[in-house]
Amino acid sequence: MTNQPSRRRVLLGTAAAVGSTLLPSIGSAAPAHRFAVGDNDFLLDGKPVQIRCGEVHFARVPREYWIHRLKAIKAMGLNAVCAYLFWNYHEWREGRYDWSGQRDAAEFCRLAQAEGLWVILRPGPYACAEWEMGGLPWWLLKSDGAGKPDAFLRTRDDSFVQPVRRWMREVGRVLGPQQVTQGGPILMVQVENEYGFFGEDLEYMRVMRKALLDGGFDVPLFQCNPTNAVAKTHIPELFSVANFGSDPQRGFAELAKVQKGPLMCGEYYSGWFDTWGAPHRTGSAAKAVADIEAMLAANGSFSLYMAHGGTSFGLWGGCDRPFRPDTTSYDYDAPISEAGWVGEKFDAYRAGIGKHLAPGETLPSPPAHMPVTTIPAFTLAETAPVFANLPARVIRDVTPKPIEQYDISRGVIVYRVTLPAGPAATLEAAKVRDLAWVYIDGKEVGTLDTRYRRFRVNLPARSKSTTLEILLYTIARVNFGVEIHDRKGLHGPVTLRAKGQPVVALENWEIRAIDFDADGVLPPLDWKAGKTKGPAFWRGSFDAATAADTFLDMTTWGQGIVWINGRCLGRYWSIGPTQTMYLPGPWIKAGRNEVVVLDLTGPQDNRIAGVAKPVLDRLRPERDLARPPSTARLALQGVKPVHEGRFQPGGVTQDVPFAQPARGRQLCIEALDAFDGKPFAAIAELALLGRDGKTLNQTLWTIAYASSEEASKEDGTALNAINGQNTDFWHSAYSKSVAQPPHRLVLDLGAPFEVAGLRYTPRQGPDGVTGRIRRYRVYVGDKLVTEEA
Repeated sequence: MTNQPSRRRVLLGTAAAVGSTLLPSIGSAAPAHRFAVGDNDFLLDGKPVQIRCGEVHFARVPREYWIHRLKAIKAMGLNAVCAYLFWNYHEWREGRYDWSGQRDAAEFCRLAQAEGLWVILRPGPYACAEWEMGGLPWWLLKSDGAGKPDAFLRTRDDSFVQPVRRWMREVGRVLGPQQVTQGGPILMVQVENEYGFFGEDLEYMRVMRKALLDGGFDVPLFQCNPTNAVAKTHIPELFSVANFGSDPQRGFAELAKVQKGPLMCGEYYSGWFDTWGAPHRTGSAAKAVADIEAMLAANGSFSLYMAHGGTSFGLWGGCDRPFRPDTTSYDYDAPISEAGWVGEKFDAYRAGIGKHLAPGETLPSPPAHMPVTTIPAFTLAETAPVFANLPARVIRDVTPKPIEQYDISRGVIVYRVTLPAGPAATLEAAKVRDLAWVYIDGKEVGTLDTRYRRFRVNLPARSKSTTLEILLYTIARVNFGVEIHDRKGLHGPVTLRAKGQPVVALENWEIRAIDFDADGVLPPLDWKAGKTKGPAFWRGSFDAATAADTFLDMTTWGQGIVWINGRCLGRYWSIGPTQTMYLPGPWIKAGRNEVVVLDLTGPQDNRIAGVAKPVLDRLRPERDLARPPSTARLALQGVKPVHEGRFQPGGVTQDVPFAQPARGRQLCIEALDAFDGKPFAAIAELALLGRDGKTLNQTLWTIAYASSEEASKEDGTALNAINGQNTDFWHSAYSKSVAQPPHRLVLDLGAPFEVAGLRYTPRQGPDGVTGRIRRYRVYVGDKLVTEEA
């Protein structure tokens, strides 16, 4: 860090500066600048500056709209744009880099510079961002783990570090010239991303830093972490910033504990992302503006996550842990909507930021909304059944392995094996990633679903040998936590269990895959006129006189993928909350436009219309895959608590050691009352500690029982307590009926563990949020929850 000069602070990117020498237009000779981290301020050419930044992912915005979104960013009062690079987006197949067209990151930086915006670059290697595998390439998972730990990603294992080094050299080749030191707009570059949520190997952070330095980056490097983990991986070689969605004072205080330097929020959450089957998330504009003004008044800097979310087009959407796939819409309830619209939330942010402009600085007017059109309902009258359109290539294996070992990236995979004659039995796989439909001689007999770790299905008796087929659909790889080691497919052994019979291993499988590859490429299909049943591709078309934005209404369809003129638009799922798909105007042709839909469960009506407004908040749980009702029953009678106590007030994460370690497969936390006296309980995160004080691996954890959860008015579902996200939370039911204490949450750890304590993160937010637990009890055992016969 450099010393802070004694001169008046100015705001970075003021109108006067942008209009003169700091940010020249494309094509002019751009002067180089010096950007540094001072003792109290960021310094541009020796002068103190303040960063007002907003996150935009160029991969989630049609290239034709980059300028429009950047103009909106500037009009909101921001002077910088933060941009992730998603490694897998540029190197989907090992050694093949793609920076063309939609992937032209350098052009995005140049356009930002032309609009008077600086750039903060976040090249990974890990990003998170609700993106496929957190931006890590799937081919890293090809190995079966021989000779190295199974969980090797984001470690100093050479099989991870060497590809990272190659990636960072490539990033430096493409974007190094965009640094301020070379006349470009890039001020700072982030090293890794929120590593404190994942690990605590400080040397790993140094290795990642060295990879960027070797790539040729000479601007300041930084790392970000949530408030509760700022100190966990801080090293003096990297500037630290804090990520939070509330309580900036606490976030800035944690930064001040570890370093002397300017205060910055690396991600301030304007809203939150949506997952399939859970209520739509929103964020309070008034609260956000108050926090932003507080940061600016404290001479702090910030980056809004997201300023504009956009859309996870193609198959790039990620998946929250343990397994909750993210919606294609990445609207994020951001101040600039998925389609680039501005409204009350944008106006509130603009007004709040506008109070803190430099003397003489003015804000441009926001750009007009892009034109919107509607499309009359059209019929998809041609079909191509999946089973009749599988590729000729057959993979044969004794037992199914993860698809990465067959060089399959993602898609639809069909497994076929001969099923011997025999009595009714249970088919069980070691693991199923992600959803699968089981057929005997072409008739569906059940489904497998990784969301609930349902890896078995009951089969009827067979008087002769038959053909068993399993159609498996890979939705998305997990983008957060140790679960990023998300190897897809049907994992063997696959067994058959019948009462009174020895267990039979099903062997000698035939495997065929439709691999959608990087951009969701459609396979060759044999089209037939007319409807069909079961998983199939559907084709139809509509005519357009002009190109304008619209939203495809997928309400009557089941689950699958949509293509427009051969371009993969994304995934849909009628369970919601998203019921429409954003179709940008530039992707519509004048005249005939072809639409192809892959529907795995079958539509109620094979028509689609284009509507003028999105539907982001309609849940339809009745359209989900059928699953038996829960028979879980709490069994605490006669079980003594292993620990009881009181949490501290406030939102600080708390480690609670037990007097004696306890061993068991299940743990129950029982909330007796709350600090505010109201009958609610909430938990942002619950982790368990081993004898060494470190957190236990959560990969196999599931929720065995929740006495109640709020799933209507907001997403207060129990899985939020173990998904690694401090921003969301489990909350006891309150909308349809108010559940009364004690409130109980039971975790199943997947195997017996020795538990020596717990780490509790209360619901985050300002003082007064409901559900912060006061008195509690903890139980540990092997069967705290039983299943009724």
